[in-house]
Amino acid sequence: MKQLQSLFKNYTGSTAHTITELPSSGSNRRYFRMEGAKGTTLIGTLGACKEENKAFIGIAEHFRKQGLPVPQVYCHSKDLSCYLQEDLGDITLYHAVTLGRSKGSYDKVERELLNKTMKALPLLQFKGAQGLDFNICYPQPSFDERMVSFDLNYFKYCFLKATGLEFSEIKLENDFQEISKILLGNASETFLYRDFQARNVMLVKDEPYFIDFQGGRRGPIYYDVASFVWQARANYSEELKAELIHTYLQALKEFVSIEEEEFYKQLRHFVLFRTLQVLGAYGFRGYFEKKPHFLKSVPFAIDNLRKLLKEPFDEYPYLSSLLLELTQMREYSEMDKERKLKVTVCSFAYKKGIPNDQSGNGGGYVFDCRGLENPGKFEHYKHFNGEDPQVIRFMEEEGGVIRFLDHAYSLMDTHVQRYIERKFTHLMCCFGCTGGQHRSVYCAGHMAEYLSKKYDINVHLYHRELEIERDL
Repeated sequence: MKQLQSLFKNYTGSTAHTITELPSSGSNRRYFRMEGAKGTTLIGTLGACKEENKAFIGIAEHFRKQGLPVPQVYCHSKDLSCYLQEDLGDITLYHAVTLGRSKGSYDKVERELLNKTMKALPLLQFKGAQGLDFNICYPQPSFDERMVSFDLNYFKYCFLKATGLEFSEIKLENDFQEISKILLGNASETFLYRDFQARNVMLVKDEPYFIDFQGGRRGPIYYDVASFVWQARANYSEELKAELIHTYLQALKEFVSIEEEEFYKQLRHFVLFRTLQVLGAYGFRGYFEKKPHFLKSVPFAIDNLRKLLKEPFDEYPYLSSLLLELTQMREYSEMDKERKLKVTVCSFAYKKGIPNDQSGNGGGYVFDCRGLENPGKFEHYKHFNGEDPQVIRFMEEEGGVIRFLDHAYSLMDTHVQRYIERKFTHLMCCFGCTGGQHRSVYCAGHMAEYLSKKYDINVHLYHRELEIERDL
């Protein structure tokens, strides 16, 4: 600390009369707001790893020359154990979107901040890489086979083994090698931030500035997209994830041409890899460093994994089956169900009565679909139901069902958002028609899909008369 105080005095010409330590999250670095004469404030940083400090200082200097929004490093000690940098304030992106994260639904202002951040990412990746001497990066200049192996083993030894789940190390290693081959097949001369997440984005007059990039190196563009959009505790809906990726792809066009279908295909592998790496980090911090608050994020990462595995990874058959078993472990499956709102969407026939709410909550809507044009009165459609393409075309050609559902969506939006805010656990939404086969099935299916994509909630679809049930 004395060295940091001396550095401040040498740079500003005055003694720091107020020194306040700032939260450092999971980092081993220590940050201090240092205030001197005339209200001058700087951020003093103490870092035990001098090579890491050197990487941050060098990358920050290069980024500033490239016109990128990062803090200026004013000076550092001769031994690189501490340095002074620009004070960007106290508002992180993570803090600014707290309400949206807690509700699982982000408002217009919060979405704008998230999209601004994603729009800036290609600038960091491409302009940041131009002329950068990657040899200053720590612990090494590139994302390579060793780094992939380190992170996968991080997951295996620090998290997977701690769960007590039995597995074959040989079979798992075979799939790990296949992951490595696929990830490294996406090499590019771009900057990989590595820890691109909302806590590392400062907001200055609502504009994003970036910090904690000392772990950056040369690497593929997909990694940072996966890190940000699938951040464990972000609670981004599938709809918002798609919006953020679209924003990124539009900004990416300024630097490179890319086939979107291929982009999404490759991105899935990095989302899986990043999720495993994050679980390894939570396991290490929680189980080995005895910091239990990190374990509170595990269910969120498991939930990301659960959604990802709805489409299996054929390239990694053993790993996929193992991860599926992991997501079904009681401590994770029950925790997920307890913390989220569950919406049951049901189709039914009026002649058999309105469905009972089995949750005991008794809330929700019942929508009467009998005012819509009925496919069931035509012989051709009697053997189909509302999930078949023939009925879907019939319903949508008439057009009335689209307006009908738009009104239903609006009503459900209000209820779902309020229920999430109030920590309610159950909500029911029913669609009825004459036979419970065509119109109600179509509407219930679309409502379930709409809610599942828009909110981070559990959605259960139940076609009562067809005896079909599934979770979305």
